[in-house]
Amino acid sequence: MKQKLSITVEKKLISKIEAKLKQGLFRNKSHVIEYAIQEFLRNGKI
Repeated sequence: MKQKLSITVEKKLISKIEAKLKQGLFRNKSHVIEYAIQEFLRNGKI
């Protein structure tokens, strides 16, 4: 079950996220963020 999360990020980062969306790599912004968090945790960068 998914839970809602609110974040604040720099405009520059939003532009990069939107560029990935335009490439068709992700369904929406939430998908981009979820993927990034999973990769971050998987690679042991915490």
